[in-house]
Amino acid sequence: MTTMTSRSFACRSPLITAKQSRGSVTVAVLAPLHGAAAAGIQGTSAMKKLRLITAIKTPYLANGKFDLDAYDAIVEQQVQNGVEGLIVGGTTGEGQLMSWDEHVMLIAHTVNQYGRHIKVIGNTGSNSTREALHATEQGFAVGMDAALQINPYYGKTSMVGLTEHFRAVLSEGPAIIYNVPGRTGQDIPDDIIMSIAAHENFLGVKECTGNSRIEDYHSKGVVCWSGNDDEAHAARHCHQAQGVISVTSNLIPGLFANLMRQKDDDLAARLEDLISWLFCEPNPIPLNTALAMCGLVKPVFRLPYVPLSQEQRKRGAVLLRQVQQHIPGCKEVRVMDDSEFLTPR
Repeated sequence: MTTMTSRSFACRSPLITAKQSRGSVTVAVLAPLHGAAAAGIQGTSAMKKLRLITAIKTPYLANGKFDLDAYDAIVEQQVQNGVEGLIVGGTTGEGQLMSWDEHVMLIAHTVNQYGRHIKVIGNTGSNSTREALHATEQGFAVGMDAALQINPYYGKTSMVGLTEHFRAVLSEGPAIIYNVPGRTGQDIPDDIIMSIAAHENFLGVKECTGNSRIEDYHSKGVVCWSGNDDEAHAARHCHQAQGVISVTSNLIPGLFANLMRQKDDDLAARLEDLISWLFCEPNPIPLNTALAMCGLVKPVFRLPYVPLSQEQRKRGAVLLRQVQQHIPGCKEVRVMDDSEFLTPR
């Protein structure tokens, strides 16, 4: 066991040997390599080839704690329907509402349950470089394959400070840099990305500012994943994005996998209204509401998130029913009453 600080989570390393008895002989068996150890042996090329990465939802029990049974059911459907990677504890997974103990525990759980079947990317970024380093170190200790690293938000920093922050976190292991000015209040300039692009642990960028920028990065040899579901199909097939880091694929993983594998303008057009509805309020509010309406998670919200209004739920129910056969595990779509939703403190 590893002893960590009060904000950390102690977990057995996935690389520890197990022992199997064969008659009178005890044989040490190494667990399959994944996480940073695998990256060190195989390089980062496999990570750079991922087409569909889901920013996975974190479900809750009525007491506000994680509902790991519901989480596992969602993840299993992701694996079975062509999703190649997961962002654990991202914006969609509400990492911003978690303690670091919870955050690293969920990464460890995901690795231990599914790390042999899907790439696990822990959202271990922070506006504090020290916290980002500590969380990222823990994430790699429990076996994640890569980190998602955001630029320092709220307090922001200078361009020199931004560069130093990214160089520091990249020193911990493979990472995708996340550019989302709408959340952070600060765009990551192109020259900052190019200054760190040669780092051995730089995987690429989750880019939320549009497809023209993605195409420009591609021309310079930088791998990009679209961070915008409504632009992802065009990003992949017209603007040279590697793929998408998606919210919508929590609900319809198979359809989104198809959109990333082949150009399908008709399917992309049919999903436009659903995707628009899933962002009618700040993510993850609509997704949380949709998953509850589909019976895939308990209708529990961690404040400050609250469910969509009943009017929006009625609108969403129509859209969800149109794709219900493609929502794994969904037996019916319910509008639900306001009284059914819980917001434990």
